[in-house]
Amino acid sequence: MLRQVARHPAKQVCAVCERTLLTGERAIRFSPDGEEFVDVCPLCQELALDYGWVREGSPTSPTVPNQRRKRRRGLASLFDPRRQPPDDPVVSEPILRRLSAPEQQMVEAADIFNSSDYRRTVGGIAKSLGEPRASIIPLSGVMGELVVTVAWDISWYQYRVTAEAAQPVRLAERGHELGDLDRGYKRWNARIEPDGRLVPEISPV
Repeated sequence: MLRQVARHPAKQVCAVCERTLLTGERAIRFSPDGEEFVDVCPLCQELALDYGWVREGSPTSPTVPNQRRKRRRGLASLFDPRRQPPDDPVVSEPILRRLSAPEQQMVEAADIFNSSDYRRTVGGIAKSLGEPRASIIPLSGVMGELVVTVAWDISWYQYRVTAEAAQPVRLAERGHELGDLDRGYKRWNARIEPDGRLVPEISPV
């Protein structure tokens, strides 16, 4: 008599945000190179299309990813609720001259983060999990490197931001328990806008 072996479905991980999909959450299959397919969570499917990935079953041929480097918005625009066109020149504002050196570091780190694809990833996750807490903390002993932490009750992500690096923003760590985070990173001194934009909690006055 043959014994039936219970099969447990393998965990699916999004190829864009690297998040493990929740039970019942259906992945969409995309091909980054036109040959092999990977799983993408529903929150990141628009980002996968922006990368030029081809959705499984799509009749269209692979598109060329948009390689145009996004121009960073002015640092002062972080304090302006109005959206500014991405091609506006960076203008030195009086408010920036009133900030301390650590505050200027925070503002620049937020500007760099907002110019990265991680902004859309965080915004997509926030649509599902709600508004997160956030902090921007400089690393001691590391010149110019800051840690951006974005945390929900059931998930958190940490990004390293280094202005002069070839890859200015990179995902450094992630986890599920807030208790795993060092207390120093829980100084929630920033917020996340609905579109994923990181804004330091600094008074403009």
